[in-house]
Amino acid sequence: MSTRQSQPAKRGRPGYDRQEVLRLAVEVFNEHGYDATSMDMLAKRLGLTKSAIYHHVASKEEILRIALDRALDALDEVFEAGESLDADARERLEFVVRQTVFVLAEHLPYVTLLLRLRGNSPAQQTALDKRRALTGRLAALVDAAQQAGQVRQSADARTLARLIFGMINSLAVWYDPARGGDVEDLADTVVDMAFRGIAAGAQ
Repeated sequence: MSTRQSQPAKRGRPGYDRQEVLRLAVEVFNEHGYDATSMDMLAKRLGLTKSAIYHHVASKEEILRIALDRALDALDEVFEAGESLDADARERLEFVVRQTVFVLAEHLPYVTLLLRLRGNSPAQQTALDKRRALTGRLAALVDAAQQAGQVRQSADARTLARLIFGMINSLAVWYDPARGGDVEDLADTVVDMAFRGIAAGAQ
């Protein structure tokens, strides 16, 4: 007996699969706000009936959860790689900062959605808890670099972590992939600002 399983047929509007439904739904969430978006609004944007959308997902909240997991899973992978990196404390910290910029650029609509949450539903609250955990992990990397004498010790590690995340998260407000620009250069600039500031000749 063959072990291959047949792929489930796509349902809904021809050419629309679950990923396309997710992508367009996130666009609507970001335009109108998750809480203000109704299934009727999603159906209109997709050109589907609500029942057709329910072939792909069980609810609006499930769409949100899947979208947030896309951003959070990518960030978690960055932290896992950085925390296990065979390098000194500052190099591990710089790796995470740099790769976080790449995650934001690659998953910009999903990260934008994540940053706009208010915790008004179980999926939102879970995502906010995961964001706080990531801030804690970044603070631990900062603290390790402080203990190694590689990062200034005059500021609280968690404060520095929040400032770093704040700078990276601000990219979601103005960074536009459609206008081009080298993401490598952007990541280099963020790392340079985080570790050396804007003073001329800063080392």
